[in-house]
Amino acid sequence: MRWFSIAAIYLLFWVITAFAVMPFGLRTPADDKTTAMVPGQADSAPINFRPWTVIKRTTLFATLAFALFYANWVYGWLAFSNFDFTQWIVPSK
Repeated sequence: MRWFSIAAIYLLFWVITAFAVMPFGLRTPADDKTTAMVPGQADSAPINFRPWTVIKRTTLFATLAFALFYANWVYGWLAFSNFDFTQWIVPSK
């Protein structure tokens, strides 16, 4: 696999993981009754968004997921040929 492909696939893993990790640990004004809402603020707007924490968690989980993906690509643990998709095909009468 070329280095550009590795970088592009890692970036995809990173972006997908960022969206999966982002909502963890956030609190809304409804969760914390001490924070006043600003006029026009959405009820779901976070009051404690910490981007550096999200970046650290995303990088950690994306690196682990990409390492598993790359190891599978190198060693061929799971391949498309390992799965029998013909069992779901219903023969026509």
